[in-house]
Amino acid sequence: MDMIEVNGVTKRYGKKSAVDNLTFNATKGEILGFLGPNGAGKTTTMRMITGFIPPTAGSIRVDGIDVVENPMAVSRKIGYLPEDAPLYPEMTVADFLDFMAEMKEIKGKGRRREIDRVVARLELGPVYRRLVGNCSLGYRHRIGLAQALLGDPEILILDEPTSGLDPRQRLEIRDLIRDLAGRRTVILSSHVLPEVQQTCERVVIINEGRLVAEDTPSGLAARLQGQSILRIQVRAPVEDTLRLLEDLPGIVAVKRDADGRNAGPPSFTVEMEPNRDLREDIFFRFAESNLPILEMTPVGFSLEDIFLQLITEDPERAQEDRREVIPS
Repeated sequence: MDMIEVNGVTKRYGKKSAVDNLTFNATKGEILGFLGPNGAGKTTTMRMITGFIPPTAGSIRVDGIDVVENPMAVSRKIGYLPEDAPLYPEMTVADFLDFMAEMKEIKGKGRRREIDRVVARLELGPVYRRLVGNCSLGYRHRIGLAQALLGDPEILILDEPTSGLDPRQRLEIRDLIRDLAGRRTVILSSHVLPEVQQTCERVVIINEGRLVAEDTPSGLAARLQGQSILRIQVRAPVEDTLRLLEDLPGIVAVKRDADGRNAGPPSFTVEMEPNRDLREDIFFRFAESNLPILEMTPVGFSLEDIFLQLITEDPERAQEDRREVIPS
């Protein structure tokens, strides 16, 4: 079941299109990664989904409700965490959450129970009576997420929820987002691409307001397997390694890795023709020359590789960028 349907949506400011004929969906219970370079239209799209701004053209439906026709009904279904959430630093955490619950029209005894629920869920007890402005960055992110969870919304839209956090704090928020999915639908925008790869079931990538890809991370990687790549480390002189590899049919390019110039045997990145697996040929060629291969590892595509390939207009530049992020 589709909880969010974005159909042919365009948002123009004067003659400039921030979002251009964008279509995608998010199904019930999934975590959808929403990616794109700065200025791609991600935040504009999320604001349109929440009803904060209307689209110029196209339609957006949330759980079957048109965002433009009934924005209040949509707002009750969505918890929204903007990248720079307004947290009112002069208020205590308790007062801030009470204020946000009031804005969400959570009334009576139910308000107290709802605040207690999100405080426990986000482990905000130690700072509950503290001024928001005196809380650490990690706690402020939790406070922002807590206000999004008030009212137990069916949909969460999170814009850079781990921005500025240290690795431990990012891990905690990532685990929390995973726990929140299942019954809830989550749209997650983040510049930390490994985090998206580990958290999201499906990814939508936009560039200049247009959709450029929509698939699972593994599905996107399969689309880009144009070349097969190996990382090889050989106990041999560099010249002999290059000669044996470059003369082998099916090998497109051989590049010595930077770490090969330091202590230890050199390593190389070897690009083969599409859908070719030359590992056995490489093994026997070096064995015939009595040169031991210490490592021969296929190099897969990370989400960074995919992202660079899809948003870079110049194919040759994209190829170079992709090689730069191959792990060594």
